[in-house]
Amino acid sequence: MDVSNAKSQMRKGMLEYCILLLLKRQAAYASDIIQQLKEAELLVVEGTLYPLLTRLKKDGLLAYEWQESTQGPPRKYYCLTDSGLHFLGELDQAWGEISTTVSLLKAQ
Repeated sequence: MDVSNAKSQMRKGMLEYCILLLLKRQAAYASDIIQQLKEAELLVVEGTLYPLLTRLKKDGLLAYEWQESTQGPPRKYYCLTDSGLHFLGELDQAWGEISTTVSLLKAQ
């Protein structure tokens, strides 16, 4: 049995949470987000990231601002809104509960 599909589904479920965690630290450009996720060994492609960023903005969890770039046109930097920060707090709590549950089941 191939575990890659299960791993892919787990990653998709965690991606939104991981993006919000990154943006809590500082505003970021989309390719910076991809690079930071890659460094954390959570591989993501632009075709997955951009629709997610758009949805999070539409849901009021993210905002963006344009910043001048020394390497071409202005760049869109994403940041958390107050609603996004509150939602991240709820996700933190949910992650803690899930982590505890998995740890308990693994220990049995």
